[in-house]
Order: sequence, then structure tokens, then C-alpha cells
Amino acid sequence: MAKPNPCLDCGACCAYFRVAFYWREAEPSDHASAVPQDHFVELTPMQRAMKGTEKKHRPKCVALKGKIGENAGCSIYDLRPSPCRAFQASFENGIHQQRCDEARRAHGLRPLVKSDWLEFPTPQENKSGIVI
Repeated sequence: MAKPNPCLDCGACCAYFRVAFYWREAEPSDHASAVPQDHFVELTPMQRAMKGTEKKHRPKCVALKGKIGENAGCSIYDLRPSPCRAFQASFENGIHQQRCDEARRAHGLRPLVKSDWLEFPTPQENKSGIVI
């Protein structure tokens, strides 16, 4: 059985970094998966930010639901902007990511390690019906 993805209950990055993106990512006429209109603020004429992440102290994305480190998740996952899509957790692809560690530490979570991503084979039956 595979270990659960550690990002599925974390949410630390969503409550640590500003999520700024190109304004057109929130234009329904330009993107089928546009960021919802009530989820962003204008930063500049060319940039928008997810609401809550524009704050200097204690940022928290408006789309983040649940408790960080326990059951956190994105309420607009399929519509999230490019910075969220590009963010990588430490060792998700075998590479250490300092920014992930930084966000997790800020919320009292331990940094991820390679073994957090190891998958274990799911039990299978052999020809005799014995689980191996």
C-alpha cells in the first residue's frame, strides 16, 4: 500500500508564501480553469495574488481549508494558479526543496524526508490465492 501524499494534510506553503500570478490566470475568457473572481486581489496592473497571501504577517490563502498539518487542503485545487501548481514539496521528485522546509518549520512541522515519499507494494494474491 502506498503511503499517503504528505501534502494532502500539510497546507504550510498556503499559509506562508505570497501567491502572486499573472492577471490573465484569473480571466475566464482566457483560461478554462481561471482562478475564481472572489479568491484574488489586485497587486499591480499585471499581477494578482490569492486573497490572504498578500498580507505581510501571517499570510493564509483564502482557498486553504482545514487545519495545517492535519487535514489541510485547497478548496479550488483544479483552479489554483501557476505558483501553486509549480510548488514542489521536499523530495516529492527526489529533490530537497528548501522553501517547503521553511514553510513547514514556520508551522511547527518537521521537514519532509525521502522516506515520506516511499511507496510500499500493495498486497497481491499469487496464483494459489495467497497474499504476498
